[in-house]
Amino acid sequence: MVGLLGRTRAQSTRRPGTAHHQRGSHDGKHGHGPSTGLRSALGGRSVAGQVFVLQVVIVLLLVIAAVVALVLQVRHDSTQEARNRSLAVAETFANAPGTRAALGSPHPTALLQPSAEAARKASDVDFIVVMNTDAIRYTHPKPDRIGKKFIGTTAPVLAGHSVTEQVNGTLGPLVQATVPVRAPDGRVVGMVSAGITTKNVGGAADHQLPLLLGAAAVALALATASTALVSRRLLRQTHGLGPYEMTRMYEHHDAVLHSVREGVIIVGAEGQLLLANDEANRLLDLPADAEGQHVQRLGLDPGTAELLASGRVATDEVHLVGERLLAVNQRPTHLRDGPVGSVATLRDSTELRALSGRADIARERLRLLYDAGVRIGTSLDVTRTAEELTAVTVPRFADFVTVDLADAVLNGQEPDAGTGLRRTASGGIREDAPLYPVGEHIGFVPTTPQAHSLRTGEAVVEPDLGGAPGWLAQDPRRTARVVDYGIHSLITVPLRVGPLVMGVVNFWRSEKPDPFDGDDLALAEELVARAAVSIDNARRYTREHTMAVTLQRSLLPRTLPDQSALDLAYRYLPAQAGVGGDWFDVLPLPGARVAVVVGDVVGHGLLAAATMGRLRTAVHNFSALDLPPDELLALLDELVGRIDQDELPEDSRAAVTGATCVYAVYDPTTRRCTVARAGHPPPAVIRPDGSVDFPDVPAGPPLGLGGLPFETAELELAEGSRLVLYTDGLVEDRKRDIDVGLELLRTALAGADRSPDDICQAVLNALLPARPSDDIALIVARTRALGADRIASWDVPPEPAAVGEVRASVSRQLARWGLDEMAFTTELILSELVTNAIRYGNGPIEVRMLLDRALICEVFDGSSTSPHLRYAATTDEGGRGLFLVAQLTDRWGTRYTPGGKVIWAEQPLP
Repeated sequence: MVGLLGRTRAQSTRRPGTAHHQRGSHDGKHGHGPSTGLRSALGGRSVAGQVFVLQVVIVLLLVIAAVVALVLQVRHDSTQEARNRSLAVAETFANAPGTRAALGSPHPTALLQPSAEAARKASDVDFIVVMNTDAIRYTHPKPDRIGKKFIGTTAPVLAGHSVTEQVNGTLGPLVQATVPVRAPDGRVVGMVSAGITTKNVGGAADHQLPLLLGAAAVALALATASTALVSRRLLRQTHGLGPYEMTRMYEHHDAVLHSVREGVIIVGAEGQLLLANDEANRLLDLPADAEGQHVQRLGLDPGTAELLASGRVATDEVHLVGERLLAVNQRPTHLRDGPVGSVATLRDSTELRALSGRADIARERLRLLYDAGVRIGTSLDVTRTAEELTAVTVPRFADFVTVDLADAVLNGQEPDAGTGLRRTASGGIREDAPLYPVGEHIGFVPTTPQAHSLRTGEAVVEPDLGGAPGWLAQDPRRTARVVDYGIHSLITVPLRVGPLVMGVVNFWRSEKPDPFDGDDLALAEELVARAAVSIDNARRYTREHTMAVTLQRSLLPRTLPDQSALDLAYRYLPAQAGVGGDWFDVLPLPGARVAVVVGDVVGHGLLAAATMGRLRTAVHNFSALDLPPDELLALLDELVGRIDQDELPEDSRAAVTGATCVYAVYDPTTRRCTVARAGHPPPAVIRPDGSVDFPDVPAGPPLGLGGLPFETAELELAEGSRLVLYTDGLVEDRKRDIDVGLELLRTALAGADRSPDDICQAVLNALLPARPSDDIALIVARTRALGADRIASWDVPPEPAAVGEVRASVSRQLARWGLDEMAFTTELILSELVTNAIRYGNGPIEVRMLLDRALICEVFDGSSTSPHLRYAATTDEGGRGLFLVAQLTDRWGTRYTPGGKVIWAEQPLP
């Protein structure tokens, strides 16, 4: 464009011979060679010379500034080093052994002067001065200064502070530090000053100055040489054209100007047209004599004429000229010392606009497909995936979208052949569309597009619903309302994965007047194909999840057993993302006791659920042995270790299973609860007054680690206390730390006079996340106490004659309880048990009867041997005692205590 302006300007003010003269002066035809030109350029009479001088000056200033900055920095660093060293030397000498004692001696100078001089020479300072509190010197490098007044600030030092300053002392200008010498009681008994003279402080800078100046000189020389090379190259590039070359350059410019497929117009300062190339004449349909006329008189449309006459800056400004859309770019020409005016370029964007529109549509469809891939299938839930499809496509592709799925798909099964579907998701730009609502079961008639898609697996386009009798036959009243509502076009696409057709997706159009076309059908098929994969994945997951949940629930207790010690309520919620291994159980034990257990198997899926069932069965079996909680957990630990070995992959040594557990046994006769836990969250106790605490129960290692013992804790629970056991899914997740969860649990549990069921619900309301990522098991047990009037016990001497007294006491107690009809059986049972204890056991012996849901008889003795039931032969005289006990009772057994064992038997109440 500059060349065009130059040509235009040259036509009006051409000076013949100028270019030729420039050519000759450069190429040496007039006696001037390149060396002369270079010297002339470097002399400052040309742009190259001015650039050379300016660069040399700038480099010189930068070098000077760098030298000055380095010298100042070195001096500053040296001064700072001197201050630090002076302070360190003064403090060291002041705190040195003997300095304080020498100050208090009769001849301090004799003691301090040698050591001060030695320290001065060793520490590379110029002086070390020791003085008394009156600032009278005791030491000095110059002995004639000893006994004279110290020059410097001493008031802060006498107050206990150190002072570092620059003064003009006896040795000249110097940097000195003065510190106090303290007595043991903190008093200042003297002062020590050390310093370095300014001459020595600046020595380092003076030594480095020649090196800096030398480096600066080298840098200046290199910069001057490089600047000279740049100036010579600039000279070569600006003075190499003669008249012939300039003429050819203008001819080339004219050829390019009139051959480009872009209009070029140059307008002068007064608005007259100076130049228009062939493309500009064609696009604007200019008259033959247009050049030289004002642009307002060329017959252009007002907008285009106003833009060209104004000379303002324009970038891709679109103007309608005839039937063409022209994109106009305009810039002023005087921004770089050119003549006043403007140059404009014109580009025909009519076809480009059409292509751009199609490109925008393609880009939007690609963006829609990308968003569908990102936003559809974020969860393994069939319904939610269908809702995500409607959310992505409305209103970007269709005004209304409905998804109809077979009921079997919603349940995780493969659908049967047929056209019966349920509306699963619906979305639209308005909510009052007369389409089938969500949840309604729809049976499509064979003539509808939906039935055709289900039958053939192919998508169908209905461009005009009002003229589609097959669709109108579905429900004439409803379809008429749909057409009257303004919905006029439909695409039905089957939700298909391979040969499996799970349902259909319907895209409805109402706002846009054009019907769906083939491009829309291809996009709809691609969208539905992506959604179908996600829905099928969700269906498969639903099936697996349902199977796992069914297995899990079959392994959990269906109902809680009958017992009188605890009032129980529980909640069990499986995880949304996958079945876990959380479990719980309530186990009645002999002696009216009850065991409550809650456990958690690591991991999710069928393996975790199966392992949970094995552990629950093991706890049932181990509890039948009536073991203490710590021993029961030890057996479970061994079992989990064996399970790990059984499930160990061949190429791995890592355990595949792990579990935590808490096991509590409550005795209503003593109101004591024995608890042990293996890596499980601690139990919570709600006292009768509503306060909540987490008892200190030893944690123990998780099950399966082996090698570490488990410990128990004894809790005494008042009647009406609530024992709360739970799994970690209740108090901990990815967004909440367990400490925060425990505090939330404490707050939710606090409060008196609430039933266990109310407490369970309150806890879930406070802590349950929207989509639990782990199973949650919660059990709340309110304690009851077996009253003293329902307990009877007697100490029995280890004598056979004592059996008769026991029978008499039992008869009287049963009479008080109104159970006279059970006297004979109970006397017989206790006679056999007491006789065995006297004959085979050790003292002390105790008999206890409990009146609960059954009549419980217990005989305590100090022996750890367990009796065994055997069947006596007809000729045997003995050996039938335990056989009789087993025949007369519902259950009987043995449990061990720290002091021996208990033989117990239960009889049903009449």
